[in-house]
Amino acid sequence: MSAACLRGLTEFAGWATVVPVDLHAWMIADLASMRSKLFDSVIRMVPTSAWHDQADGGGSTITGLLLHLARHQDLAVNAVIRNHEPLFAEHCEALGLAAFGPEVGLAEREQRDATELVAPMPLQEYLTAVFDRTAEWLAPLGSLALDIEPNTAYRLTHRAGLDADLVPWLYSMWEGKALWWFVQWPVIGHGHAHVGEAISVRNRMGLSPF
Repeated sequence: MSAACLRGLTEFAGWATVVPVDLHAWMIADLASMRSKLFDSVIRMVPTSAWHDQADGGGSTITGLLLHLARHQDLAVNAVIRNHEPLFAEHCEALGLAAFGPEVGLAEREQRDATELVAPMPLQEYLTAVFDRTAEWLAPLGSLALDIEPNTAYRLTHRAGLDADLVPWLYSMWEGKALWWFVQWPVIGHGHAHVGEAISVRNRMGLSPF
């Protein structure tokens, strides 16, 4: 896949037309769409008093989903792509997670002994900071830069402080990928998946607006 553009085929009157789609512009728009859906359809609609509740007595909590989504986006953009320390390092104490390792919140299965310590306001502040930083980085980026392949293993270890033996699945999934993949999957694709899951939890709580 080229990061300069995606090409889609549109059928019209029996003819195939090649339509160029700017990947960079699409990523910016989809990130904004995902953020809007998360904040408007979940955060503003589920009372913070219910963020630790397991709908129907099981499954992920809103707190667990928000933390997990933010951790993956933060790790992908700030540690792997930008080669900076993740924002989690600045927020872990306020989140109540300073005693946990840097792998906290990364697994798909919620770590309840950790998430039960996380208060809604620090979590929303962390989530907002992550989205803001991603948008600031992505906005001026040229499409050609998206084809660069970062040294993922080195940055996960030396920027994020992760141990490959504790999260081998993350290293194997993320190694050898170009920047566009990190935006398309750990940030946008993964984000959309868990926003949908959070909306499902909201609905199971009886909070659907429809």
